[in-house]
Amino acid sequence: MGALRSYFNLLGVGWVLAREGVINALPSEGLPPYARLVKALLVPFARPGARKKARSDRLGKAISRLGPSYVKMGQFLATRPDVVGAGFAEDLAQLQDRMPFFPVEASKATIRGSLGRSVDELYTEFGDPIAAASIAQVHPARIATPEGEKKVAVKVIRPGIRHRFNEDLGAMYLVARMQERFIRSSRRLRPVDVTRTLEQTTKIEMDLRLEAAAISEMTENTAHDEGFRLPAVDWERTGRDVVTMEWIDGVKMSDVAGLKAAGHDLEKLAVTLIQSFLRHTLRDGFFHADMHPGNLFVDKDGLIVAVDMGIVGRLGKKERRVLAEILYGFITRDYMRVAEAHFEAGYVPSHHNKASFAQAIRAIGEPIHGQSAETISMGKLLTLLFEITEIFDMTTQTQLINLQKTMVVVEGVSRMLDPHFNMWKASEPVVSKWIEHNLGPRRVLTDMREGMQAVLKIAEAIPDIADKTEKFHNEVVAMSENGLRFDERTSEAIGRAEARHTRSGRVALWLIAAVLVYLAVVASVAVF
Repeated sequence: MGALRSYFNLLGVGWVLAREGVINALPSEGLPPYARLVKALLVPFARPGARKKARSDRLGKAISRLGPSYVKMGQFLATRPDVVGAGFAEDLAQLQDRMPFFPVEASKATIRGSLGRSVDELYTEFGDPIAAASIAQVHPARIATPEGEKKVAVKVIRPGIRHRFNEDLGAMYLVARMQERFIRSSRRLRPVDVTRTLEQTTKIEMDLRLEAAAISEMTENTAHDEGFRLPAVDWERTGRDVVTMEWIDGVKMSDVAGLKAAGHDLEKLAVTLIQSFLRHTLRDGFFHADMHPGNLFVDKDGLIVAVDMGIVGRLGKKERRVLAEILYGFITRDYMRVAEAHFEAGYVPSHHNKASFAQAIRAIGEPIHGQSAETISMGKLLTLLFEITEIFDMTTQTQLINLQKTMVVVEGVSRMLDPHFNMWKASEPVVSKWIEHNLGPRRVLTDMREGMQAVLKIAEAIPDIADKTEKFHNEVVAMSENGLRFDERTSEAIGRAEARHTRSGRVALWLIAAVLVYLAVVASVAVF
């Protein structure tokens, strides 16, 4: 039944997209014949008013109708011009994660269910919501402390969001699998893995204890950083469905006029923001992955305060080294270094020519370096990099998706603060320092130390490995002599599962075929 529900959900999504005129805007070029047929059948169903709207407005309307899960998916795909095309990525980037408020009583019931205590016991005052997104909404509140009352922000999960997301996820996986199966050129983009990344990040975002833990971890990492901090978490009033944290009195970074009126140095803030992000990424391997201007405040002391850490990104040592090499290679115009970093990381298949890839990188880097500071864009760089990935059979690196998205967003905020912001000049001190400490002689010593630790762990595990190897050998010998056998109950279970799968698949295919035939008939009537 799960597969059948996913098919029906997908049909519902297609209907909404058709009604809002999004299907009309899809380019036919590159689509398989059956996809062009489906598009032609659905085009006549667009509402007359929808056809007159801009494509970004149609997308926004359709995704808002589809609900919170699709808002998340749209924002996610906005970072993937290689998947949806540059035009659609730009349209999706305009999506706002703003949803209707849900009742205060629902928030109070959620808090009681999560913390086991009533709102009146936990807070001296609990106000109406002031902000609502796809996952949760925020309430102002007050708590009693030994120093007196203190204002806090209370974030509460949206009722029913987990169930809704799990249902919508089935349709998303169905689309991804169909794309991999029927559109060969999309396989290198790994749509199923991309959907799995979205699933993982959203499930983490829906457990507010993990957000509180992320704030706590980053607070420790940035304790000695200048110009950046995070709100304090109230762990007593935090659970799976609610997180309470310090109320930030400051000016949102989206309010440029307000920042100027408060006397803040906008050019300095732009540099501090991008350097803080790179420091978190390279030094800590842990970064805030949703740093849009609505989540960034500037307090009265001029410090940048980041809130809403539901989405975070992590990079291992290998990814950090590759990132630093690529950034430094572009900064110093050492394109062979950039190419070598891609090959060493395995991002480009080894059968390709390294010099040819360096040539392609140069074609991207040189025009950017020749531009004025205000037109040098990390977003443009990533778009150009996406364009050469297909030539060199580069597959999607799912571990870098959040990084790519956040880097573009952070650069956009910095450029909003300072239109003449130079991404490369601001990045150079942080990247150079990290390379000096991690890619020179110190790296060799660190790798040797870690290698010795790994050797010691393997030596300690040798007796256990030998025991397991002997057991495995005996099992293989027994299997070769007696064959692979299932007991009667296992065989029956496998047969029943296969029968259910076959029946549901056939039913779903017949239903889809029937719907398409119906649409075709209606379309023909509409035309004639």
